[in-house]
Amino acid sequence: MPYASASDRSEPLAPLPPLPPLSVPSFARPETAFPHEESDPRQVYDAIRDELLLDGRTRLNLATFGTTWMEDEARRLMFETADKNLVDTEEYPQVADMEARCVRMLADLWHAPDPAGATGCSTTGSSESAMLAGLALKRRWEHRRRAAGKDTARPNIVAGANVQVCWKKFCSYFDVEPRLVPLAPGRLHLTPEMLGQYCDERTVGVVGILGSTFDGSYEPIADLCLALDGIEHATGHDIPVHVDGASGALVAPFLDPDLMWDFQLSRVASINTSGHKYGQVFPGLGWALWRDADALPADLVHHVDYLGGEMNTFSLTFTRPASHVAAQYYTFHRYGHEGMRRLHQESRRTARAVAAGIAEIEMFDLFTDGSQLPAFAFRVSDRAHALGLHERDVAQAMRARGWQVPAYPLPTGLADTWALRVVVRTGFTPRLASLFLDDLRQTARTLCSQTLATTPA
Repeated sequence: MPYASASDRSEPLAPLPPLPPLSVPSFARPETAFPHEESDPRQVYDAIRDELLLDGRTRLNLATFGTTWMEDEARRLMFETADKNLVDTEEYPQVADMEARCVRMLADLWHAPDPAGATGCSTTGSSESAMLAGLALKRRWEHRRRAAGKDTARPNIVAGANVQVCWKKFCSYFDVEPRLVPLAPGRLHLTPEMLGQYCDERTVGVVGILGSTFDGSYEPIADLCLALDGIEHATGHDIPVHVDGASGALVAPFLDPDLMWDFQLSRVASINTSGHKYGQVFPGLGWALWRDADALPADLVHHVDYLGGEMNTFSLTFTRPASHVAAQYYTFHRYGHEGMRRLHQESRRTARAVAAGIAEIEMFDLFTDGSQLPAFAFRVSDRAHALGLHERDVAQAMRARGWQVPAYPLPTGLADTWALRVVVRTGFTPRLASLFLDDLRQTARTLCSQTLATTPA
């Protein structure tokens, strides 16, 4: 029938019934007490999933080094092994053997003297790996001191102020003095000429960082070792090096094979890395390896026999799902040397292209350019600062478009200087990179226009 206008109707429309009150399931309200009743699983799932929509999108998170993309096959393996307890080697011997194989593969990759007899373990991440490596350094130092009839008070560890917070935690938790070398203009990490001012007979070790969290740069591990050789020659202090390769130890072997940083340097006692960073596995997985069995004091390794078999363990945690180890074993075999090289080359190429694009925007200056880790840092230029703009303004404006770009002050020595950082990982495609640069250019134009409009003439 033809449409009737309101003037053609002989009777007014009946009013709509009132809406029922909004019913929010108890599990979707802010919790103040443990629930009393069961709930429908699908309703709980839907409510939680809806709430998680408010989180940022992982593919647009340029703040994290953590893996945000994995192949479906690796995801399935993680799901299928999530119920297996990694430490129960008697019940799950194949997963335990996969962990040992991964340790041997890393030992080979990092040029350990005897990869077949490698000493190492998986961890929940590089923070735990760093704790274990630091404990081994401290215990070895204590053994040497006692053997020489000396006290073991006031141990210290030397690193650049750019170390990840896990090393500050280690020092706090295990009573070690942190001697953190301040940064300076033009020097964003530890350099060999600084070691003589900080190392002494109570130094348990020096931490060299292969891939700084703050700017993606590599510290010169070989030069640090050479400087420590000189210190030993002059003072007799034999100080080992731990390489914190949380990010770079699974990048440098594939992209920088001639770089000297690993067990090829005799002073390197241990190395850690994060499988959940450039090892292509979702968080959280770390690895800790020692040069040989002598580098890991035997009194730190504990014997366990109450899971149905006998095993040795050295970790700060115990029960863990086997899923991350299974996924790591998958990625090592799936990609191999050539595949990892291809993935990281793509990430580095994208990082350098994005850095070059940012360098062309007048509002910004680069700290690094992505030529080491596929990550780099930049800042708001002095001219833009003079107009009242700040790195936090950029981060906030980019967040409005979904991009997570961290703004943070640099460590001690440059604490008045702020930086923005971009981390490129597998999944950050050239198309996403192009869209990111478009949004950053528009952000720069908008912020500058707004600032100029509010600046008195």
